[in-house]
Amino acid sequence: MKKINFSSKFDKFSDHWSPKVIAEMNDYQFKLVKIKDDFIWHMHEDTDEVFIVVDGEIAIEFEKETINLKTGEMLVVPKGIKHRPYAKKEACIMLVEPKGVLNTGDKIDELTAPNDDWI
Repeated sequence: MKKINFSSKFDKFSDHWSPKVIAEMNDYQFKLVKIKDDFIWHMHEDTDEVFIVVDGEIAIEFEKETINLKTGEMLVVPKGIKHRPYAKKEACIMLVEPKGVLNTGDKIDELTAPNDDWI
């Protein structure tokens, strides 16, 4: 049991769209990721996905709407919902999802990141 400082963890990496695991709780992982520009359209068929904005602003595009999130805000994307996150400027976010979930969900792409990458 030890505390985790988000800022010091974010300082350890600079790549975008490559989630880094910082903790586990039961079968869930807490992942930090820096995002910038566009991601791919994808969905997670078997799990909801939580986006928590630690610093910056992001948008998550859905088929019929776009939801904007700022520092201190979060959104739960229900399983099976096609979405595409993006950020005009670099943003730092936390994802909460079950172990083994690929960042690109149902798609394999050049942005598919290694899974279970701890910092």
